[in-house]
Amino acid sequence: MQRLFLSWMMGVALCMSTGVHAVELSTTIPTPIAVPHIALLLPLKSPAFSAAASAVAQGFIAASTIGQKTLPVRVYDCTDENNEIIALYAQALASGAQAVVGPLTRKGAALIALQPNIKVPTLVLNTIEENSEFPLYSFGMAVEAEARLVAQQAAQTGLRNAIVIGSMSPFDLRMQFAFEEAWSAIGGTINREIEFNGDLGQLADMTMQPDTLIFLAGNAQQARVMRPYLPSKLPIYATSQIFANYSPTNFELNGIRFVDMPWLVQADHPAVRAYPRANPPLPVELERLYALGVDAFRLIQLVIQNQLSDALPLNGVSGEIRLSGHQFLRSAAPAVFVQGRAQSTDADTTEVRLFPGQARNQP
Repeated sequence: MQRLFLSWMMGVALCMSTGVHAVELSTTIPTPIAVPHIALLLPLKSPAFSAAASAVAQGFIAASTIGQKTLPVRVYDCTDENNEIIALYAQALASGAQAVVGPLTRKGAALIALQPNIKVPTLVLNTIEENSEFPLYSFGMAVEAEARLVAQQAAQTGLRNAIVIGSMSPFDLRMQFAFEEAWSAIGGTINREIEFNGDLGQLADMTMQPDTLIFLAGNAQQARVMRPYLPSKLPIYATSQIFANYSPTNFELNGIRFVDMPWLVQADHPAVRAYPRANPPLPVELERLYALGVDAFRLIQLVIQNQLSDALPLNGVSGEIRLSGHQFLRSAAPAVFVQGRAQSTDADTTEVRLFPGQARNQP
């Protein structure tokens, strides 16, 4: 197991005037010395998760360069959190970690949650279902939370009936069930469920009741196929999965309402403006993980400094963050596609705002 060390000065070096460059990890193994630090545990060697882990690390280090100096950050990498995370966590503590952030995967987070007598503030970057005790916290990007938020926002506009379109994929079903549970809890009615299998005939004969919405429990590719065949008079809602890239083909998604991070849809958000961006820009899905890293650093600082009660809710780059029990919950920002671009619903729709990766010469 290789332990990688990023000191404060290395973090500063990552922050250039034009943004934050990819995290470069030293391959030198220092002499084991117990030095107070923040440990960042990520699967940087994993073929499946290395890109996601690198984006989180970049955001975390970028946030560490802003404001007052804090404990230095050490990044501990691994290949397989399922098999390595317990030993890696113990290694970080033995090396002097005063706080731990990570692991990233759901299985890795669950393994940490099962450990008895967690002694230092620990923030896992995924959802944990097991009962946990302080000082263990969780913070992630659960799509179920977004689906519930969409239900709440739709109900606030006076809509009462829903048509839900999804598939049998486990990920889509998680979105669908979360939306339906929240919708029913606030008094809404599910008029119809469509298990879309590519047959556009499934989308025929939809009700045109004025208080009805369509919820798409799917991704951008699925939405582009379905959108021309959906009733234009019914409002369409989705989660951030609908926003996959800065593509001109997003014109096909015009009018679809969704929720996403201020980092991607609110360029003038105070917290968004305060932190440097990745340079070069990352794909949309990795920008979300970069933003998760930024807010993870901010949250662990509040935990270390015992300032949670005063600072929450936190105006985060990933959304408004509050604490429920041991879990940091994130409320994403409402957004809509306008002229093929993702925009906050608070934006002036007569003015198309550009975000990193959105070129002005796009149609």
